[in-house]
This record gives sequence, C-alpha cells and structure tokens, in this order.
Amino acid sequence: MQKILAGVGVVIMLLGIFGASYTWNHDHRDATTLDKYATTEFQLARDKDGNWESATLSLWDYRYDKARLLNKAIIFTDGAPWEVDAVTRQTQVGWRNENKLFFHFPKSSLKDLLLAKEVRVKFFYDNGQSIDLPLSRKDLLAWQRKLRW
Repeated sequence: MQKILAGVGVVIMLLGIFGASYTWNHDHRDATTLDKYATTEFQLARDKDGNWESATLSLWDYRYDKARLLNKAIIFTDGAPWEVDAVTRQTQVGWRNENKLFFHFPKSSLKDLLLAKEVRVKFFYDNGQSIDLPLSRKDLLAWQRKLRW
C-alpha cells in the first residue's frame, strides 16, 4: 500500500512540475514576430470619398496567469514612436485568460504606416511584463495593401 501511495505521490508531483513549467513557458514564450505571439486583426475605415478615416488594431492573447493588459500601447514605425490609448478586456476561457486589446491609430500615423519598412507593437501587462515585437513581413504588406486600396 505504501508503494502505491508513494507512486501516486510521485506521479502527482511530476504532473504538477510539468503543468507549472508549461504554463510559465506559455506565458513567457519567445516569438520573433507579433503574429507568432498573438492573433491580430488590422481594419481600416474610409469616408465616403475614399479618404482614410481611421485604423484599428485588435489583438488577442491567451495566458494562464492573471496578468492584465494595460490601457496603453506604443507603435513604432521605422523607430518613430506613436503612443496610443487602448481598450482592454480580460475574460476567463477554461484554464486560460483571454486578453483583448483594441486601439485606434492616430490618423496622422497612417501615412507613416503606409511607407514603413518596419512596424513594431509594444504593449504592457500589469505584472511589469511588456511585449515588443515587429510585424511579420507578410502582415506589414497586408496592412500596407489595405492602406493603398
């Protein structure tokens, strides 16, 4: 009986260690581009004359910890920063927390986005962690196609 209890105890400890290391690695994952870290969507609105009206970035990130996104983000277009206020929301989805971040690009930044060779997005969590990642080349070209249309 003692061997069975010891075996069950070891299995529980191993599962706990695996679970803790997995969730820590997921919440602190390495990514080279924004689309590999989170799901994003870029939308552009035009007025009736076809001129740029506004642009919005939506970002969804799943984490296991309770860290919440802060209501600010910084967009870098070829190194030039654009600090923007964001709307954030966190909802629990099973064992994970779904963080959503939405922000509007300033109208004055849209021309810079169209001409940019690199766009980086930096956003912040309330636990002190910040994520600073560039758009992939594919996403940057897709954004610029929407701006040219």
